Amino acid sequence: MTLPKIVRHVQTQHGDDSVDVENIFLFRANVNCTRAEAPAAEVAGGSSTNVAEIGAESDVKSEENNSINGVWTYEASEDGGSQLATIAEASPVQLPEKRKAPIGAETIECKKPKLETKDPKLIRPGFSEERYDETSYYIENGLRKVYPYSFTFTTFTKGRWVGEGILDVFSREFRAHPAEEYKRSIEAGTLTVNYEKVPIDYKLKHNDLLANTVHRHEVPVTSQPITIVHMDEDILVVNKPASIPVHPCGRYRHNTVIFILAKEFNLKNLRTIHRIDRLTSGLLLFGRNSEKARQMEQQIRNRQVQKEYICCVEGQFPDGIIECNEPIEVVSYKIGVCKVSPKGKDCKTTFKRIAQAGDYSIVQCKPLTGRMHQIRVHLQYLGYPIVNDPLYNHEVFGPLKGRGGDTGGKSDDQLINDLIAIHNAENWLGIDEEVAITGTIKNPAIAVASPSPTNQSGSQAVIKSTPEAKITISTQTGHESADLRFDASKVTADPLCSECKMNYRDPKPEDLIMYLHAWKYKGVGWEYTTELPSWASIDQDNCLLSLRNRRC
Repeated sequence: MTLPKIVRHVQTQHGDDSVDVENIFLFRANVNCTRAEAPAAEVAGGSSTNVAEIGAESDVKSEENNSINGVWTYEASEDGGSQLATIAEASPVQLPEKRKAPIGAETIECKKPKLETKDPKLIRPGFSEERYDETSYYIENGLRKVYPYSFTFTTFTKGRWVGEGILDVFSREFRAHPAEEYKRSIEAGTLTVNYEKVPIDYKLKHNDLLANTVHRHEVPVTSQPITIVHMDEDILVVNKPASIPVHPCGRYRHNTVIFILAKEFNLKNLRTIHRIDRLTSGLLLFGRNSEKARQMEQQIRNRQVQKEYICCVEGQFPDGIIECNEPIEVVSYKIGVCKVSPKGKDCKTTFKRIAQAGDYSIVQCKPLTGRMHQIRVHLQYLGYPIVNDPLYNHEVFGPLKGRGGDTGGKSDDQLINDLIAIHNAENWLGIDEEVAITGTIKNPAIAVASPSPTNQSGSQAVIKSTPEAKITISTQTGHESADLRFDASKVTADPLCSECKMNYRDPKPEDLIMYLHAWKYKGVGWEYTTELPSWASIDQDNCLLSLRNRRC
């Protein structure tokens, strides 16, 4: 006998989390029930046994038919509550059948959303397989670069933006471009609200979908390959080179681990289990299905995963096990900066020096909690900041660089403002003072020191604008390799794009690495490790030579 469904009371129709046991009847299979007539029972708190009736007449047209097909009992406890009692059944209880459409009735097919619809919730770009076809890579000067491409950023209006002018919001919240650029975009109709052009003084409303179509120029990353440490049907473990973000953020989209794995390894729909900083190298775990991802995430949340990192710090780190228990507070989630503070969350990290190389120390780090930037902040507090840490090894934290929590008397607001001024979106890229030549749009991904692209005849290649194209003409899908040299024929340009008119220098080696490496992860029934990077060599001479070469 198939287990019948729960029958809801005709009047209360309970469907929420509350439960009214007196008005809900459960039919159970494979039990016996004595069929008998019984008077309608009154529900009374002092009664030991109560009886309720269910009309199970198969003729659904007669709702007033109260003939008794069975007796169901429940016992009331002394405090007035009730419990379902054991049910006996002489013959199987026949439940009313569901109403069926008449034979031959016309079947109406469910409507499907049109792809061309203007419903903001149905056409948010960037979430389909086509996102991998937006552009392609090329390798130049040891860097992985992306051909510029058109892209639409979308976001729904946040509560704090409601009632504010669209230009004011974009100028304040999105600092990647100057206010003049956003004003031009609104007037040109490339920055829209609900995919419609709006005036420059438009006030944002609840649920407005903001879409800004831009000619996107991504930041170069290292061309070092992402290596696979382990892969099976449930999990993927890779060794991430420094400088590559895990997933799209800020100025990075195709130059991220997620996109590179999809485009060059054909590994798509990966679930991010954890993250490491863009400039950090080492182990990175992905789930290949949602169940495994949840399982691994749960182990991390429950602190069942032991992590070991290797870093290189400035100064001669002391011998022995050094433990830091200072609480860490997030000063700003927006720019991602933390500091040691009594108002912070409990935090614990242990450190051990494993090698000394001149004025540098190779240190093993074991974070026992999982706070943002935990290792970096604790080492800053101890006075041994990580080499090439652009944030916590900087005078913006005061003359002592934050040692012992000393930020030079700066308030949190002052610290945030100074950090924004120093580490703005374009500062480290090194914008060349010479702006692009009139009449020719230079590719911003080309190094300033490198020669201009030429065609086979040796003459300079002129990059033509193709404003009518929605995406770049080049695509790269499956698991193709990046171009080994720049191909001018794959470049599109927007005459209104300010970045097309700028020259960028290639990032320097110290811009691409922070000397922190995720070395070993061990959880319940699994353990993964990577080889040590060259700068973390136990050989002091080789380690010192490696550090000098990378910092020169």
